[in-house]
Amino acid sequence: MNDPEIWFQRWASGLTPTYRLVCFPHAGGSATFYRGWAAHLPGAEVLAVRYPGRAERIEEPPPADLKRLARDIAEALAPWTDLPIALFGHSMGAAVALETARALEAAGTRIRHLFASGSRDAPLPDPADPADSADTDERATIEQLASIGGTSREMLEDPMFRELVLPYVIADSRMFHAYRMSTDPILHSPVTVLTGDRDDHADLRPWGTLTVAPVARHMVPGDHFYLVDEPPYDVLNAVRPALVDRQPFGSDSPESRYAS
Repeated sequence: MNDPEIWFQRWASGLTPTYRLVCFPHAGGSATFYRGWAAHLPGAEVLAVRYPGRAERIEEPPPADLKRLARDIAEALAPWTDLPIALFGHSMGAAVALETARALEAAGTRIRHLFASGSRDAPLPDPADPADSADTDERATIEQLASIGGTSREMLEDPMFRELVLPYVIADSRMFHAYRMSTDPILHSPVTVLTGDRDDHADLRPWGTLTVAPVARHMVPGDHFYLVDEPPYDVLNAVRPALVDRQPFGSDSPESRYAS
């Protein structure tokens, strides 16, 4: 299904939008994770991606191929490219955002910025053994979710959660472990990498080699789910002039304040 309306939950800041921020949830996440963001981003229209297999799309099978998912999202974004677009993805969502940005550029749409949250600019680790991800079970998934935070132990043990949510959490995990990132095509947009200072579960990706534009690195307080308490509105608003006015990035741009 590639009806553009079913793919996105949309929120506006109340002002006439001057740019769009497309938000990609983490593994097991849903679009509602980004509810309320638009109120903190003047001039933004937030489009949060609705992955198949959950919430409004619970009757659809969850995605199994990350690159195919990204191509479908890029196709659904076509009606929304009349304004400058930035992409924000957290954890698995950062990888989906990367592949969506590549698909958009291949179709002739240049994104203005990519925010990779819950990720580090680091050498890509060796791929996991496919058998490991194939053997993902309910108990192992519960223990992993408990270890990285973001979901209470009480919720994890709730029978309704285990019946309705765990199946697509496991499916997302399998899809992410099966994903093999190519080193190309190279992006042309700036990238900002955001990582919690206590995040031992950050996705590792060589962001510095994946774009010809500047890459900034920004450390924030918190663990892998720092977004629950402290969304990075300051960083997003700092690059807003470049998003809206097409200001070039350089030593005098707001983005340079966050480079390490």
